[in-house]
Amino acid sequence: MNALVDEALASNLGLEEAIERLRAARALHGTADARFRPQLDARTDNFTNPDTRSSSFVAGFDATWELDLFGRGEATRHVARGALDGAASDLRAAQVSLVAEVARTWLSLRAAQEQAEWLTRIRDIRARQYGMLTTRRRLRLANEGDVQRAGAALALAEAALVEPRDEIDTSAQQLAVLLGQPEPDPAWFQAAPMPTLGNWHLDAAPADLLRSRPEILHAQADVLHAAGEAGLARANRYPSLAIGGSLYWSGGSAIPALGPLVDIPLFDWGMRAAAADAKAHELKASVLAYRAAVLHGVAEVETALGRLSRETDYEQRMAESAAATDAAHAIVVRRVALKLAGPMEQAESSLAHDQAALALVQARASRGLGFVALFKAFGGAPLPTETD
Repeated sequence: MNALVDEALASNLGLEEAIERLRAARALHGTADARFRPQLDARTDNFTNPDTRSSSFVAGFDATWELDLFGRGEATRHVARGALDGAASDLRAAQVSLVAEVARTWLSLRAAQEQAEWLTRIRDIRARQYGMLTTRRRLRLANEGDVQRAGAALALAEAALVEPRDEIDTSAQQLAVLLGQPEPDPAWFQAAPMPTLGNWHLDAAPADLLRSRPEILHAQADVLHAAGEAGLARANRYPSLAIGGSLYWSGGSAIPALGPLVDIPLFDWGMRAAAADAKAHELKASVLAYRAAVLHGVAEVETALGRLSRETDYEQRMAESAAATDAAHAIVVRRVALKLAGPMEQAESSLAHDQAALALVQARASRGLGFVALFKAFGGAPLPTETD
């Protein structure tokens, strides 16, 4: 499974898209406050005199330096940082979702293969029972009703194989998509043991693990971005000041200029004030969204923990049942060897044994999927071990 996860992280198309978006955000973040640094431009122009009898060619430089006043620079950096953190959280979400989906799909594939194996054995037992009852009916040792019930059980056993076979094909196709492959690897269809979780449990959710959830990280980025936009909206209500200069040559003469560039908002029918008020409300909304993301994360983690705990207990009960059924079946096998029991009793015992084994496979698969859900709920954070 680890090799599949590594391959998916290296070749998944959705993940590559998120990486490119993060690179774009990083490129813009590096020059977020460049507007508050000196700017220099070269320019040429051709002026025609009003009498259209002559023209002049002008070449020179323009320089401006906008001063960082009223928090414009800090607000600009907050906007860029929020965009960068948002792109990073989107990448993190894509990575966590991809790893969880690969693990879930691989578990489903292997579980379906084991289920198909046990269901095939159950089908074969049902077929033997049907054959034995058919023979007993010919010998007038069984009635028609027993034969019909055995035939119905055989048909149900055949039908039960459809679902795991369909799950095998579906999981293999999904796994190929996750790994960016056009078709499934033929090796995946070779039956292999299903990965098992082992003796792992977590009684409570450590609060520091919740902070790694991509949804919470994205909500934090949204708050920072909204704070930056609110700061810019407030700063736009106040004057902006820059230092400007130019040096032009025309007809062999140099024309220098240097002075302040002032922009003072006087009257705009309240547009700047309304924009600042709107951005302030958007900031409050982002804070509320962050709080909601935290509460949702706590609820999802607690739900996943509770489900995993119940699945663990269920697996233990199924393991005990399978062990008891296995011991009982061994007794029946010995009785058959001693001629103290017949083939029908052995078939019934084998059927109970295989059904218990099938239930244990399903319980282990459910617990494994519950662990995957907990991993995703924690946002892919490394879960503590029993010794932590």
